Amino acid sequence: MSSKIKEQIIGTEYSEIMQKNYIDYAMSVIVSRALPDVRDGLKPVQRRTLYDMSELNIRHDRPYRKCARIVGDTMGKYHPHGDSSIYDSLVVMAQDFKKGQILIDGHGNFGSIEGDGAAAMRYTEARLHKITEDAFLSDLDKNTVDFVPNFDETEREPEVLPVKIPNFLINGSEGIAVGMATSTPPHNLREVIEAEKAYLKNEDITTEELLEYIKGPDFPTGGIVVNKDDLKDIYEKGEGKIKLRGRVIVEDVKGGKQNLVVTEIPYTMIGAGIGKFMSDVASLVESRKTADIADISNQSDKEGTRIVIELKKGADPENIKNLLYQKTRLEDTFGVNMLSVCHGRPETLGLKEILASHAGFLYEINTRKYTELLRKDREKREVEEGLIKAVDVIDIIIAALRGSKSRADAVECLMTGNTEKIKFRREEDALLAQNFAFTERQANAILDMRLHRLIGLEIEALLREHDETLKRISEYEDLLNHSESMKKAIIKDLDRYSKEFGRDRKTEIINAGAAVFEEKPIEETDVYFLMDRFGYAHTVDTATFERNEEAAKSENKYCIPVKNTGRIMLFTAAGQAHLIKVLDVPHGKFRDKGKPIDNISNFDSTKEEIVFIEDLDKIIRMKLLFLTKKAFGKMVDGSEFDVLKRSVAATNLSEGDGIILISPVTDETRQILLQSKKGFFLRFALEEIPEKKKGAVGVRTMKLSEGDSLENAYLMNYADERTIEYKGIDLPLTYVKNTHRDTKGTKIRV
Repeated sequence: MSSKIKEQIIGTEYSEIMQKNYIDYAMSVIVSRALPDVRDGLKPVQRRTLYDMSELNIRHDRPYRKCARIVGDTMGKYHPHGDSSIYDSLVVMAQDFKKGQILIDGHGNFGSIEGDGAAAMRYTEARLHKITEDAFLSDLDKNTVDFVPNFDETEREPEVLPVKIPNFLINGSEGIAVGMATSTPPHNLREVIEAEKAYLKNEDITTEELLEYIKGPDFPTGGIVVNKDDLKDIYEKGEGKIKLRGRVIVEDVKGGKQNLVVTEIPYTMIGAGIGKFMSDVASLVESRKTADIADISNQSDKEGTRIVIELKKGADPENIKNLLYQKTRLEDTFGVNMLSVCHGRPETLGLKEILASHAGFLYEINTRKYTELLRKDREKREVEEGLIKAVDVIDIIIAALRGSKSRADAVECLMTGNTEKIKFRREEDALLAQNFAFTERQANAILDMRLHRLIGLEIEALLREHDETLKRISEYEDLLNHSESMKKAIIKDLDRYSKEFGRDRKTEIINAGAAVFEEKPIEETDVYFLMDRFGYAHTVDTATFERNEEAAKSENKYCIPVKNTGRIMLFTAAGQAHLIKVLDVPHGKFRDKGKPIDNISNFDSTKEEIVFIEDLDKIIRMKLLFLTKKAFGKMVDGSEFDVLKRSVAATNLSEGDGIILISPVTDETRQILLQSKKGFFLRFALEEIPEKKKGAVGVRTMKLSEGDSLENAYLMNYADERTIEYKGIDLPLTYVKNTHRDTKGTKIRV
């Protein structure tokens, strides 16, 4: 290059640039992708998909078209953010279990309420639903909304659709933006329209009065809203929590038994929630929260939801129903946050504000619609008046046309009466033609008129048509000049949509107290806690253990007799004590695998090592001896571990230390023999180790040389004849002479 571009360096604060760019990004996501507009209740991807289908002329009375075609066309023209987001939104708009009013008529596999996904877009087909054509797209050609350039300015798309029903409330919405989220429940179309009409008739109406029309959310899955009294506050603020329950009925079956049947699920359970619910019910049985449930099965089909819970004879169905509400997602919370884009910015709106925003939008689109219709009919009136006048002087007009050399000359003659460029056969025709005073539009219409319009019947039809045009012009002027007339027209449209597309409410709105489950007292029995070397634990009854005692002891690392209502305490080398409720351990047959101990306690087998495990009721009555690698020891009264917490510190350890032994001490235990890693042995009276609190470090039991650590310890009486194996030889416990605590001990050489 002949000349260098002058560099320009702008000094600025990095944090300011980041803040500005992040705000721009956040607003782009909020307004252009994640949140619906309060006017049409649609997110941009939904709006663009519906508009594209309208442009492709995929009407409700036309054949279905492949979803892949719709998605590809939408992505190429209007929404360049990936095909998955477009197809996902298309699918949701066709799912009657997610939307209060579906907007797309889907053909093929569009997923299920149980969480099955839709088939790939190349297999499914779709077309617009009738209400979408009538209430969402019908007036796009009447200048009702502004059109803006698409992403590459090669097409134009509507800024908002001219939706004539409060879709934001009817279909609800869910979306996550940057730093905010929207969650609006669906409502009943008929009720929402009645509320909108009530607002149009009285703009000072209160939220409480509006709730006489809108009873509350109306979820497509039905269910029961149980906090009716909270709805006024929720709809005032536009946020809150709705408590929702599934509907459960009791069915009598043979043998005097009864079944609980879930016929409607909470809206929040759509998808994987049904499988999770069935798993949770099974867990209630496994954890012995109830023994009254015999089986659960999902018998749902295209006719509706049917989850059957079989109860044992004599079970109280109402009590079990309350248990399900209390312990599973059969009772759930729907978080309401009616956030939408209003006047170009995100805003949380109450019920009245939402209806007011849409009512204002209805006035706007209807004003623009009737202004456009009035303009067109005034042009039509002008043409019709010209044609009617032309019929009376048609002979003169024909004479002028025959004498014209060009269309421009003929138009000029018709508009101004200028006959200089026209050759008339008769002088009187020229004189009469000088009286012509048609407008340009009338002149062109006369030139375009076909001769068959001169037939008597056609002239009569033209006169009738002109009368109809004048009548419509009068109606449009009345609508545009009188707000009451416009209001009546809007209400008339709303009534038509309510009558044609309204349906009965599915969700019941009541006040109900918290579900109370009266737990039956558990009959206390003796069981055995079994845990194998892989950490899988379960319990069996005493008779089962005694029949399989030899196998149980050989196949399991721990076999502990306990009460089924008891507790087990597990001590780790890291100095932690973990409490396990026996009721949390699965009870079953001898060959059952059980559950990992990690799943029923705070113990982590990947980081911790078990040192001692025992029935807590026994531990409470014991004295426990603690010994660590650094040779610190203490006696602890077992009652200190009678706690309710799932985990407590069993002792205080210095850095790098760890427990090597926790052992109960009996009255017969008199001495202890310590063995270090380097082969030093120390034997002394057990009474030299003092009793301390569990939070204490303890006393030093043996002097260790650098690099040495305590490896083993043996509790014994004065005349213990046991021997231990040490480096291949049998060493009697009494071989080491009896000394005192906190000495180095004797080096045993082999």
